[in-house]
Amino acid sequence: MASSQGKSELKFADWMATLPDSIHSIPLTNLAIPGSHDSFSFYIDEASPVGPEQPETVQNFVSVFGTVAKKLMRKWLATQTMNFTGQLGAGIRYFDLRISTKPRDPDNELYFAHGLFSAKVNEGLEEINAFLTDHHKEVVFLDFNHFYGMQKYHHEKLVQMLKDIYGNKMCPAIFAQEVSLKYLWEKDYQVLVFYHSPVALEVPFLWPGQMMPAPWANTTDPEKLIQFLQASITERRKKGSFFISQVVLTPKASTVVKGVASGLRETITERQNFVLYTLGKDEDRGWTRRLGKVSDHQTAGTNMEGPTGSLSASCTT
Repeated sequence: MASSQGKSELKFADWMATLPDSIHSIPLTNLAIPGSHDSFSFYIDEASPVGPEQPETVQNFVSVFGTVAKKLMRKWLATQTMNFTGQLGAGIRYFDLRISTKPRDPDNELYFAHGLFSAKVNEGLEEINAFLTDHHKEVVFLDFNHFYGMQKYHHEKLVQMLKDIYGNKMCPAIFAQEVSLKYLWEKDYQVLVFYHSPVALEVPFLWPGQMMPAPWANTTDPEKLIQFLQASITERRKKGSFFISQVVLTPKASTVVKGVASGLRETITERQNFVLYTLGKDEDRGWTRRLGKVSDHQTAGTNMEGPTGSLSASCTT
């Protein structure tokens, strides 16, 4: 007999497919869609080099303290406790993706990266595609928003990789408010790819990055984050695009120093959960009705994102 947890996971794995008929024709820009922040970070490898985007101070720290430094870094960089398949099964549909080349890599592969390197990009995309093949009414938003050490031919390689893996599952860029579940299902589309690079203007299935803005509060103060999110969710209505509400508390350097051995989860989670609880009960401002996608630092408890049309605690809306 399936456990109650198993039943819950099954429900979330197909939550789009089970939405009532009245939702099917509503633009996805008007729905709250859960997402994750640094979605790939479950795979961060302590044995990898430091990412090319890291400042010299971090590079020097690692050169002096080596593996110990990387273990501490991972505690603050790994915002996810689930792999892609686990996140998808838990209902996550927006993925925050950052891509990098790796120094002195003889195979010239592309990797997910944030501070340290994570999985190979093709492996992660294949994992997501396997889920979509088994859940043909579920739709994902892939947001490629940072690129490190990439030249034109690296972008060409990534574009070809997307073609090879997702093919006709990808929805071409159109007017955002035309995109509903009904529209996507009729055309067998399951993937919207947002690409924060001029390359997006050259490829029909890449949605320009400005169609998925993600304002960032950059604070450790829950009250300031709530005020920022309440203001931004009102502002997003003017944009006519998808939008990410980053329910993300960002540690300052002093926060990291004080809790260096504890890590992100122990230091930030309780404050983050307070923000989510406050927003969830904010009926007056309509968060429970109006959020598009919400994105979360940690799918199992810390941050969310979303466009309105997202949740990180990311939210896409």
